[in-house]
Amino acid sequence: MDKNFKWKVLLIIAVIGGCIWAAYPPQEKIHLGLDLKGGIHLLLRVDTDKLPEKQREGAIDRAVEIIRNRIDQFGVREPSITRQGKEEIVVQLPGLTDELRAREIVSQTAHLEFKLVSNDDALLRQAIAAANPVKIEEKPQDTAESPADQAKSELEKLAASLPAVMPEGHELAVLEEDSRPSESVLLEEKPVLTGEHLESASIGFDQYGQPVVEFQLDSEGAKIFDDVTFRNVGRRLAIVLDNKVRSAPVIRDRIPGGKGQISGNFTNAQASDLALVLRAGALPAPVKVIEQRTIGPTLGRDSIEKGVKASIGGAALVILFMLFYYRVSGFIASFAVLTNLFILIGLLAVFNVSLTLPGIAGIILTIGMAVDANVLINERMREEMRLGKAIRSVISAGYHKAFSVIFDSNATTILAAAILLWFGSGPIRGFSVTLMLGLIASLFTALFLTRVIFDFLTRGKRDLNLRMIELIKQPTFDWIGKRFIGYALSTILIGTSLFVIITREQQNLGIDFTGGSLQEIRLNSEPDLSKIRGALETSGVGSAQLQRYGDAADNAIIIRSKNEETKPIFDALTQAVGAGNFEVRRSDVLGPTAGKELFVKGVKAILLSLVLILVYIWYRFNFRFGIFATLMVFHDAIIALGIYLLSGREISLQIVAAILTIIGFSVNDTIVIYDRARENLKTMRKLSIAEVFNLSINQTFARSLLTTVTTLLVVSSIFLFGGPALNDFSFILLVGFAIGVYSTVFVAGPLIVDSTPKN
Repeated sequence: MDKNFKWKVLLIIAVIGGCIWAAYPPQEKIHLGLDLKGGIHLLLRVDTDKLPEKQREGAIDRAVEIIRNRIDQFGVREPSITRQGKEEIVVQLPGLTDELRAREIVSQTAHLEFKLVSNDDALLRQAIAAANPVKIEEKPQDTAESPADQAKSELEKLAASLPAVMPEGHELAVLEEDSRPSESVLLEEKPVLTGEHLESASIGFDQYGQPVVEFQLDSEGAKIFDDVTFRNVGRRLAIVLDNKVRSAPVIRDRIPGGKGQISGNFTNAQASDLALVLRAGALPAPVKVIEQRTIGPTLGRDSIEKGVKASIGGAALVILFMLFYYRVSGFIASFAVLTNLFILIGLLAVFNVSLTLPGIAGIILTIGMAVDANVLINERMREEMRLGKAIRSVISAGYHKAFSVIFDSNATTILAAAILLWFGSGPIRGFSVTLMLGLIASLFTALFLTRVIFDFLTRGKRDLNLRMIELIKQPTFDWIGKRFIGYALSTILIGTSLFVIITREQQNLGIDFTGGSLQEIRLNSEPDLSKIRGALETSGVGSAQLQRYGDAADNAIIIRSKNEETKPIFDALTQAVGAGNFEVRRSDVLGPTAGKELFVKGVKAILLSLVLILVYIWYRFNFRFGIFATLMVFHDAIIALGIYLLSGREISLQIVAAILTIIGFSVNDTIVIYDRARENLKTMRKLSIAEVFNLSINQTFARSLLTTVTTLLVVSSIFLFGGPALNDFSFILLVGFAIGVYSTVFVAGPLIVDSTPKN
């Protein structure tokens, strides 16, 4: 037995024990993403173009801190406010579903200024003339005018005679009351006081019981305010918030102490929120919400329930298959898969990764792909047993010969996941992190843990019965001779898929890439789509698309609109079905700029993954192998996307994640055949390249089929039990994985043969 056996056992115990300790208790250590527990996700962009050149530096970090202060005062538990890229901030608010209020609190600049109002009516008329120049229409001489028309003409001539230039040092503004413009006022351009002197702000009530915002200035601000009010008794003082005049009261008397109030016909919530943002301070530059996703709490609970069902179903199917097909080896592989789950959950806790719905899909997919390494090892051991070797030699050779292909195939899939992490956002990042950590855990359990178990079971030269069922015998089919059938079929599939992608791409792009809004609504009764559509048209959202969603018993509908405003949609629903008779389960809003950026990022992610796979296989094999492996990846991704679009489904960020997963799986399959061919080329020098690849495909056929079957079992579990949210994701994976095994057997090897120069 290996002299280091005890240390290996201690390492395994330490890893498993450490992961269990890190994840216990799971309800405290494993953080759920917003799509599982409900909440609001906002992506903000700071408009740095509005900053003076000297102040750009550090502005984003200041904005992050101010937004964090606002959220802390708002009382959201466990919020997440992080910087992303150069000008973007990601805000996640678990448990909060009032998206309109959240947008206002997070994105309001809250730049407060106090400006004196000019008393000079002539200057006001001049400013109005400059802002709205009057055009005098010449009327025929013989046209009779009424007295009213004559008076109007005289006023127009008077306005036109004024200089159409804004008075120097002044600006024209509109006083808003009840959120409607009510009066034009001429303000002195330079503020007498700004919000930087604000010490506190709170909600209060005026003498009529209306909510107002009461504020207290610091000592310096109080002195300035006292002096300004003392010198300007009888004049009006405008309170300007974010370039809007909220009120302009007349200064009746000197105001010492630095206390004042802002009125504006607020509701209690509006006054409370305004006081909150004023206390937290003004943002250094305007902020725009470019992406917004809201998940209702019931959808989160439903997602957890369906995700758990899919996980249990997928794991059970794989374990039953492995136990049936490989017996003792299958039991060890199943133990490794379950241990892999423990380690993965521990790693999620250690790295503080939030578990999302796509993350659950990543865990389920990891189960299927983790089995691949064990299948490779078991099939290699089966081959060694046919040679009549002793059991320990069988085990040693099986692990040794399977190592390189396991490492290469997992490395390429990890590369695809890393690219997805780099370009992805929101829950998709959770999927990529989960997949990466799961594959790393899989390498540990498949190559290290199972080997230690086999060493323990065969210690002291003890024999071990590794008899395995062999339903799939090694074929002797002439794959290379029939390659033109594969070429013809692939040409038809590629041509059809490209045609579908080119002609339907714009029709099938979801709001992730086009911008707009999407709401998933659950109604208390059977939805009347015509009535809801009529209400939407009345509210000015006539271009919205309605469709039923999910199971009929859910009474759920999807509303898609190019409009980024969600309030008119909710108003229309209230009108159509009544307040309290519907629930917003999900609400996504993206600006067109954000959608275009996500589309470009998705394309870049796919192209970059192809380049990295080419470079990796070039390094591990040779350039020709790299070219054709990359071509197979392109082949599988294009066909899978074409079939997906033919089914009438839309392309979202989840589909980009699925395509990258297909890329990793496809190159995984191709590497298995290339690795076996590389091995055979070294030992079978008398055989032609066609004979070597024919033999290599036949030798690995059982593994390719078994791995695909086990993986499809897992993805089928997601498709059947994962719910509508993962239906599109699992559908394209089912198609992509099936296409992957076809291309590996029928196209990948033959292309190498046909590209090899004849001697």
